[in-house]
Amino acid sequence: MTWKLRRATEADLDPIMQLETSTFGTDAWTPTAMLSDLRSRHCYYLVAERVDEPAIIDGAVPIDGAVPIDGYAGLFAPEGAQEGDIQTIAVAASARRAGLGRTLMQALIAEATRRGARELFLEVRADNPHAQHLYETLGFVEIAVRVAYYQPDGVDANVMRLEIEKPRLRPAVGQE
Repeated sequence: MTWKLRRATEADLDPIMQLETSTFGTDAWTPTAMLSDLRSRHCYYLVAERVDEPAIIDGAVPIDGAVPIDGYAGLFAPEGAQEGDIQTIAVAASARRAGLGRTLMQALIAEATRRGARELFLEVRADNPHAQHLYETLGFVEIAVRVAYYQPDGVDANVMRLEIEKPRLRPAVGQE
């Protein structure tokens, strides 16, 4: 599968919410909360559209002309702040285990770095070992547990942090 990542807009709210509710069920964000993030200048959201075949994802059909998406991810990182937060990430079941989650995360890490973040945080359900493994392979480490964070299910959240190294600049080869 091949995807095109693009910046999410308010017009993406319906397909994002369709994937949000099918992925997270009782933990899903409300449309109001998601729209607030999409509108915020401090947030950066991406959507992934399939480019190598028609985008009919998990039985999804276009809503008012909106293109179904295979994934989305969001970052909160005010320009110049030292810290950022991965707000949310979801990948359609039909697109999992193909590298899309990693691609979305790498794009958010790159944007957080561009915005000046030196640390990036996220919460992940304690009962989601696949997501935890992805984050660990990207360099995140567990730093805390938030007991019964995910409601109404009462599932703990593992808080994870990524320390973003400052780029090391070296002179060009042959230059001193």
